[in-house]
Amino acid sequence: MRAYLDNAATTRVAPEVIERMGIFFSTAYANASSLHAQGMEAKRALDEARAAIAAMINASPEEIIFTGGGSESNNLALKGVAFLQKEKRHIITSAIEHPSILGTCAFLEKQGFSVTYLPVGREGFVSAGDVESAITDQTALVSIMHANNEIGTIQDLDRIGKACAAKGVPFHTDAVQSFTKAPIDVTRMGLSLVSLASHKIHGPKGVGALYVRKGMRLQKQIHGGHQENDRRAGTENLPGIAGFAHAASLQTPEHITKMAELRDYTITEIERRIPDVIVNGSRARRLCNNVNVIFKYIEGEALLFTLSQKGIAISTGSACSSRSLRPSHVLRAIGLPHEVAHGSCRVSISRYTTKQEIDYFLDTVTAVVAQLREVSPFTKMGKYEAYTDDDHTHEGHPAA
Repeated sequence: MRAYLDNAATTRVAPEVIERMGIFFSTAYANASSLHAQGMEAKRALDEARAAIAAMINASPEEIIFTGGGSESNNLALKGVAFLQKEKRHIITSAIEHPSILGTCAFLEKQGFSVTYLPVGREGFVSAGDVESAITDQTALVSIMHANNEIGTIQDLDRIGKACAAKGVPFHTDAVQSFTKAPIDVTRMGLSLVSLASHKIHGPKGVGALYVRKGMRLQKQIHGGHQENDRRAGTENLPGIAGFAHAASLQTPEHITKMAELRDYTITEIERRIPDVIVNGSRARRLCNNVNVIFKYIEGEALLFTLSQKGIAISTGSACSSRSLRPSHVLRAIGLPHEVAHGSCRVSISRYTTKQEIDYFLDTVTAVVAQLREVSPFTKMGKYEAYTDDDHTHEGHPAA
């Protein structure tokens, strides 16, 4: 049996999406910038997709820029704001952001910008009070992700957005993991920029979007033509964009409920079957499809490869740097010791995941953890005994 449980990394493309995209490969394949009849037909399809994505976050169609994915959207948001600044040279973000945010911030630091990396508590929450305290008259942008890709914690963007609005500072969020899985309202949350991606929601890879609030100025990062309201040059990937919008429209409340039930069942069964387990992230404010746990005394890489041999796909550590042996920066930021962080396991569910797959995973991981602990030197040394889940209490709850 096989069980694909790495849906936070990427998802299978829905059959309905493949069918929808096929039209734009075979018949309606014209360039949406062309002025002939076929080009106008392509433009209408592009406009429909833009309107569909905008409606899902309570935005206007003209506020949506289509990009090549979440990482490009994050780069465009941060660099696009920063490079227009002549005086404000300060950016605020958190210690648990996606590498495309942290890497962009590191790049901007080399260009003379200063960056404040806000800490998080044990559950991974950023305090709205910390955001407000960090804002200065030099702050050009605040960027705090909506839901963490590793531990699933969903930030209280309403409170953070109010803190930014009170100081008159633009607010960006990376919503790649949360889009269609958690409510996003750009008006209520006070958002100036929002990054989205297709391949996390059963759409194609290589396409994403950036919401840019009307009146917000950005310096374009790709030069050439005047596509995307002159903010992102290049012929639009119409098959991908149409697939993205269709994938987003397919998500239903029933899908969310199903994923959340499988998530809770997985966590409950892991804790019941396996001793010395730590659950990472918030239990109350968590992505519907995310399970992240630490199995003490074993290495996550050994667990991943052993499960892979048995047809089970999970991730360990940082999913976007999984070939690195360094412990996840997210797990270190929430206070986990180096040796404990190495034993992480992320299970991420999709609407296609079945209980049979989850049960196969649970039966297999229970046996594999026991086997790995038998040969682990950490088990005999009791190296982690000094650490318990209560050692790192949460200081950054959304109410703070």
